[in-house]
Amino acid sequence: MLIRRSFNLLSAPSRSPVFAAWAQLVRNKSTAPAGSLKARISELIPQKQAELKDLKVKYGSKKLSEMTVDMAIGGMRGANALLWDLSLLDPEEGIRFRGYSIPELYEVLPSAVKGGEPIPEAMIWLLMTGEVPTEAQVNSLTEDLNSRAALPEFVERILDNCPRDLHPMSQLSIAVNALQRDSIFAKAYHDGVHKKDYWEPTFEDTLNLIAKLPLVASKIYRNVFKDGKVAPFDPKLDYAHNFSNMLGYGSSEEFTELMRLYLVLHADHEGGNVSAHTTRLVGSALSDPYTSFAAAMGGLAGPLHGLANQEVLRWIVHMVEHLKTKNPSKEQIAQFCHETLAHGNVIPGYGHAVLRKTDPRYVAQRNFALKHLSHDPLFQTVSNLYEVVPKILTELGKVKNPWPNVDAHSGCLLCHYGLTEADFYTVMFGVSRSFGVLSQLVWDRALGLPIERPKSMTMESIRKMFD
Repeated sequence: MLIRRSFNLLSAPSRSPVFAAWAQLVRNKSTAPAGSLKARISELIPQKQAELKDLKVKYGSKKLSEMTVDMAIGGMRGANALLWDLSLLDPEEGIRFRGYSIPELYEVLPSAVKGGEPIPEAMIWLLMTGEVPTEAQVNSLTEDLNSRAALPEFVERILDNCPRDLHPMSQLSIAVNALQRDSIFAKAYHDGVHKKDYWEPTFEDTLNLIAKLPLVASKIYRNVFKDGKVAPFDPKLDYAHNFSNMLGYGSSEEFTELMRLYLVLHADHEGGNVSAHTTRLVGSALSDPYTSFAAAMGGLAGPLHGLANQEVLRWIVHMVEHLKTKNPSKEQIAQFCHETLAHGNVIPGYGHAVLRKTDPRYVAQRNFALKHLSHDPLFQTVSNLYEVVPKILTELGKVKNPWPNVDAHSGCLLCHYGLTEADFYTVMFGVSRSFGVLSQLVWDRALGLPIERPKSMTMESIRKMFD
């Protein structure tokens, strides 16, 4: 018999339609439709649980790394301390998503346009299962997400009442926290769901949230920067195409393709970055996906993480205005870079905590630009920066990675198609990042991973340890 838990302030009212659907599912003990993403995850869970058990038995006592005092003080960089199956970042090779490099994704993932960018729904399936989906599976996931996409009216009213000068990332966090009213996990936990079944309501919350994020983001964009009117959601379109439409750029096939590229490239980046780790950390306390993801968006909004993409564009625009030319020469760019560094500032978009080469995500965006907008003045400036900045940073002798990261390129692509509002870029980043961090959260619950609680030390205790 299930024991009803004490009242949870974060649980939502049971009158919501989403809870009625969940209650019916529980009463009928029905299974997910054959061939659906949920059905495939259900099939994979016993296998992954066995793999985790085998890992613990065989290697549980093995050391992953030696923690130094420098690492503890320096933000735990280089400390191998997290289990994160969705992606792995190699300093030299770059990111691999479930074992696939970015060039390999182009070879295996379905696309909406022949020879075009991978479709985001395919990326979600890959991250969730580790398997390359068929076109039929992608289409089924698109239909599933589209069926979940409608926003509650009260969330729309909340966004409509936000002041236009409230940063779009703050509005995103507010909206996600408001959507928590309908958290199926919070309600299921409140009603005493068995821990072996935690993954199911977590999965339902995850797909509901991923489905709604383009509508939330578009509402924010149109309210803050445009006329407040959002194009109606079209259930016949794929995820990225609907997002482009609602933003107001869906008439451009190239922009829709760029949106597909953007959403795929930003989907995940290991588990140690701030937004990924925050989702995992907050979720480990059995907070639902909404509160976990809202917390992560607070981290993504930091200028050392997701906000860096708008910092890059602002710096480039400032340089162009300062030099009074839309096509600065390499010599002019080099001089401006030296002035930036001399004033104690960094050159935004260059360097990475892990990578020691050009970010493959940067390369993918550069390839898109070479294909579609090679004569764009802003892209040409970005290209010149690529040739100038690494040499300057290398000469300093203190920079471990002088090469560009993903943030160094995305702004010029979006500007080319008219989306020039840099304050909004991180919201788009957040929509994409939901794919990875929430997929991992589903697996955290399926594998029964515990609450995170690393041991901290005081400066005095460290001195005593070594003195």
